[in-house]
Amino acid sequence: MSQTADPELATVSEIDLRRRVRAENAAEGDGPAGTPPSHAADGESDEQAPIDVGQLQTIARAVISPVFKVLWRIRVEGLEHVPVDGPAILAPNHTSVIDSFFLPSVLPRGITFVGKAEYLDDWKTRKLFPALGMIPIDRSGGSAAERALSTAARILRNGGLFGIYPEGTRSRSGSLHRGHTGVARLALGCQAPIVPVGIIGTRDIQPPDAKAPRPFMNAVIRFGAPIEVSRYADRVDDRLLLRQITDEVMYEIRELTGQDYVDVYATRTPDTVAPPTAQVPAAETRRSSADLLGTRTG
Repeated sequence: MSQTADPELATVSEIDLRRRVRAENAAEGDGPAGTPPSHAADGESDEQAPIDVGQLQTIARAVISPVFKVLWRIRVEGLEHVPVDGPAILAPNHTSVIDSFFLPSVLPRGITFVGKAEYLDDWKTRKLFPALGMIPIDRSGGSAAERALSTAARILRNGGLFGIYPEGTRSRSGSLHRGHTGVARLALGCQAPIVPVGIIGTRDIQPPDAKAPRPFMNAVIRFGAPIEVSRYADRVDDRLLLRQITDEVMYEIRELTGQDYVDVYATRTPDTVAPPTAQVPAAETRRSSADLLGTRTG
């Protein structure tokens, strides 16, 4: 006998989830930040994945954090939700290039994160960005993306903090887009909690296509309560579960930011037509993953 989630408690109904899963099975994975390959979660290639990222992060954070405090007023809320040690995944919304600098600057521990491989085309950033904690990922997919996500899995198994944007790329419109399921697969495969993060104000500080951030403006970074997935450890390959966990992450991010949610993937170019806005129910209190996902037996 099985029990499914109440459609009123989730961002999409069970029928929509099953329809979407069928469509994603027929498509090419989950796009730019798509589902990690199965061996990224079971460790088949972990030993070959380089882990020379983040060598300069401690120094960089010590330098940029005081500078950022002078240039911008960054209010931090819920930092106690970030584990002080052990593996965890930070899942923020993404509306500005500067998100990847603001987030590490407020954390009490180092973080490794995914960044687009194009950053390494420039000789000035080819060594700097990986040293600061960035794993380059080829957003066209293929073996390069698999190696990057294998490295992410290894970092988590070594007790590290890992950051990934579930939307896969910056939101050009400022809305919150459908999440890719890679964050859920990493969490299940590595038994790491997912901490939803809401970043507010950075799009005003550095809008899309702006070459430099505007100083003396305000931003807010909110950390939500961790989403635990350990109870679903035996369902790593359940695509419906991966989608439900991902939708819960996006729901929690939306609660933190107040963004409009659109149930389509973000694109790397400006939207020409505004996509339909999904109806996300308001919540008086935070619901657990068990409330949203239900349990399955048999």
